[in-house]
Amino acid sequence: MPRTLDPELRRALAARIRYYNEMGIYDFYRRPVSEHVAEVAAIAVDEVATTILKHTLEVGEEMSPRKAAVPVAIHDEENVLQAIGLKPEQSVSDPVKALKIIREDLGDCTRCVLHKQGRKQIVFGVGNPKAELMFVGEGPGADEDAQGEPFVGRAGQLLNNMIKAMGIEREQVYIANIVKCRPPGNRTPEREECDTCSPFLMRQIAVVKPKVVVALGAVAAKTLLAMSASMMQLRGRFYDFRPTGVRSNDPEWDGCKLAVTYHPAFLLRDPRQKGEAWKDLQMVMKALGLKAPKANT
Repeated sequence: MPRTLDPELRRALAARIRYYNEMGIYDFYRRPVSEHVAEVAAIAVDEVATTILKHTLEVGEEMSPRKAAVPVAIHDEENVLQAIGLKPEQSVSDPVKALKIIREDLGDCTRCVLHKQGRKQIVFGVGNPKAELMFVGEGPGADEDAQGEPFVGRAGQLLNNMIKAMGIEREQVYIANIVKCRPPGNRTPEREECDTCSPFLMRQIAVVKPKVVVALGAVAAKTLLAMSASMMQLRGRFYDFRPTGVRSNDPEWDGCKLAVTYHPAFLLRDPRQKGEAWKDLQMVMKALGLKAPKANT
């Protein structure tokens, strides 16, 4: 007779696996049933998490960009754990509907402290749901919090100009942030806030399936790449990127390129770096086959 897990034990195990999904441990495979189902599952997941954490601490700033999730062997006769990794939007082919599902799943989010620190509304994301190019910033500011759309203030106007300089329009790209609620006083989002909110961004990326993601600023770059380095070290190259914790429903899309450049707000404070940012965008343009519009004579 197949062994049935105690309902409380099953819920506890499911919660544990969801937690590790958000850490980037995603693939769970079934093996023949053994006697101590829950104990073996918990031990297996803990061992993998410990190994990943130990590796992260050992390599420090030399940590490589995110790789595919680590396969973990889990024993469960009812495939409960395999179902946990599936996201509801993965069964929808229309990206507009898929993004709507993610937004509904996000709800009136209270998952981190930002929801009670003065936000007016959640700033989800905007743009072409089939965009080849996606920009990811840090978090909403006052203007974005008021209007519910990312990059609509002064930094947003500069980003619009940067996009136009690439020969495309804002409506052709998709724009989102690491965190979807405004940090008080426009402070830098804390690590826990980024870790809590970024799984929704990863799902957005998997739905849009861009060819290139541009991380705007250090917070976006370090969160997406899971590595700690200076902007000087992060810029000037492409990274192979695959959103963690989720898979695209398109088998032909297995990730994209990721480039890092300065956040428009930083460029407003230090216009001398605009030339460097343009170099980054030219690298992206080349990868996408874009040509800058000719200047009027």
